[in-house]
Amino acid sequence: MKGTKNILYMGLALGMLFYAVPRLDIGSGLTLPTVFGVVWVVFALMIIAAHLHEILGVEEETKREIAKVKRMKRWQLEQLVRGKRKMLQFRK
Repeated sequence: MKGTKNILYMGLALGMLFYAVPRLDIGSGLTLPTVFGVVWVVFALMIIAAHLHEILGVEEETKREIAKVKRMKRWQLEQLVRGKRKMLQFRK
């Protein structure tokens, strides 16, 4: 479900971008409508890039490493609560 939501939202952002770019007043100098159009396009591209980043799963390995560290810390806390003094040191 997570992947389909990201694909749907990225498709909506792309559709919105394709619909709006021809109607934006870009290229007529440094005016307020031009600045708005450029900022709007940049934000739309950032949204598309974020969804594409999530779809491709770039941070999966980092998420697994963080989960492993959290499990180790939880285990250490459990050992401390049970009264065992010897704690393992986690090394990279």
